[in-house]
Amino acid sequence: MSTRRVNPPELSPPTGFSHAVVATGGRVVFLAGQTALDGDGKVRGETLPQQFETALANLLAALAAAGGTPADLARVTVYATDVADYRAHAAEIGRVWHRLAGRDYPAMAVIGATRLWDEQALVELDGFAVLP
Repeated sequence: MSTRRVNPPELSPPTGFSHAVVATGGRVVFLAGQTALDGDGKVRGETLPQQFETALANLLAALAAAGGTPADLARVTVYATDVADYRAHAAEIGRVWHRLAGRDYPAMAVIGATRLWDEQALVELDGFAVLP
């Protein structure tokens, strides 16, 4: 299995994402939406960056349990209850991503949501990965 990040020069330079990810071979793992829930079912973190860190850790834990690594992520969608807040903390969120998932960015989108399943959740991540 191999993945290749594609960022055409005619598109705006990507920051914190790839425009396209080409995957060949392997198995596809679909990852359910993850919020900042801890093992007891309680939302951890008061701020969006704090909740993003837990939600990403949860997404990566599900991926690891399926046999994958962060480099296997092909697509991640971020649902935020306040996109302006997400943008305001983009640098901090980026540092969290680098620390937990590295620098191989999947194709990504950030979508504004009026609320998430867990009422206290400020952010939710889902996605899919392609494993060898």
